[in-house]
Amino acid sequence: MQNKLAKLKYLPNNFEILENGDHVICAISGKKILIENLTYWNVDEQEPYFSYVEASIKQKQKNK
Repeated sequence: MQNKLAKLKYLPNNFEILENGDHVICAISGKKILIENLTYWNVDEQEPYFSYVEASIKQKQKNK
């Protein structure tokens, strides 16, 4: 399962793997996020973020 994009359902405190893979792609930066390193996501938007920086950018965009 190396270098395969996963499909996830993002939940409030966890995520559910819908299709197995080893990574997802950050919705803001386009960076690869290994599943074991995934910490930031948005449940409403169903988007993953590489770090708090990208999550902050998304929040600022949403508040405009």
